[in-house]
Amino acid sequence: MDRNGMREPLLPGVIDPSPRAKTKNGPKSRRFRRTRSAPLAEYAPLEAYGIDSVQRPESVIHPSFVKVAIFLTVYLGLGTICFYLVRNQIEGEKTNAILDAVYFCIVTMTTLGYGDLVPDSIPAKLLACAFVFTGMALVGLILSQAADYLVEKQERLLIKGFHVHQQFGETDVLKEVETNSLRYKCITVFILLLVLMTSGTIFLATVEKLDLVDAFYCVCSTITTLGYGDKSFSTEPGRVFAVFWILTSTICLAQFFLYIAELYTQHRQRALVDFVLTRRMTNVDLEAADLDDDGVVGAAEFVIYKLKEMGKINQEDIRLVMEEFEALDVDQSGSLSVSDLTLAQS
Repeated sequence: MDRNGMREPLLPGVIDPSPRAKTKNGPKSRRFRRTRSAPLAEYAPLEAYGIDSVQRPESVIHPSFVKVAIFLTVYLGLGTICFYLVRNQIEGEKTNAILDAVYFCIVTMTTLGYGDLVPDSIPAKLLACAFVFTGMALVGLILSQAADYLVEKQERLLIKGFHVHQQFGETDVLKEVETNSLRYKCITVFILLLVLMTSGTIFLATVEKLDLVDAFYCVCSTITTLGYGDKSFSTEPGRVFAVFWILTSTICLAQFFLYIAELYTQHRQRALVDFVLTRRMTNVDLEAADLDDDGVVGAAEFVIYKLKEMGKINQEDIRLVMEEFEALDVDQSGSLSVSDLTLAQS
């Protein structure tokens, strides 16, 4: 809007500390402005804070696989030793003593509980109780994070496979991952789950000598940790296979259900965003968006109001950010500068 031949700024309450005469041919430099509702910090080079301006953040934060391997090794090693020592107090179908101890650890950790091996004394029962809780924590807190990272690594291969006939560069892949990450994760885990179920069914049918229906029934009761126990891995080769297959398949199914739940939540969030962006603004909305009560809604105020409606932020988030801003704004000028940060940090 023009007033007396002068163009008003987009945001109300703008203070331009160094006004310059505008020239038609001169280069246009971007200025950083502020409003009372959402003040913006003045521009300062990153080098002033000792930060490399070309530093790039990592695109994926993944758990330490060394840490995962250590926890899993300690759990299985300690469990194998403990259950080997009380092997005579465990009843059921036995093969090799050490293999049975490892197999019993995996069955306990995944809460599968076939019943083909069961503790039959007070010490063995108390030991199983301790290991089932630590095993659940290990699966939930560590192994699932590792599985999530591995799925993310396979995501790019899946995207490139879907767009094999198109010129899809690394930038396009990253954009596609950012936009439809959960959908590709669901597809990746679903494919892996089908592979695991197929391999488990074939193995049970050929090695454990079950018919196809019983083999598939055993696979389903295993990966869902249902574990009726009427069908299980009873041979020595079968338990070697089960040590790796049970852990992988149960975690894979848990990740699949997790991604389905997240995908549903994301779908609802996107529907809310579309509703917020398409509905008409009313006078009531305008009043609610006017954070500084000056009768005018600036761009920053409008963005904040829309983000609140979308559920991206809430009033408490705004209050906390404003408290941090006011703490850094040492000279109470309503804007941040290098001197403000220096004084605040000292």
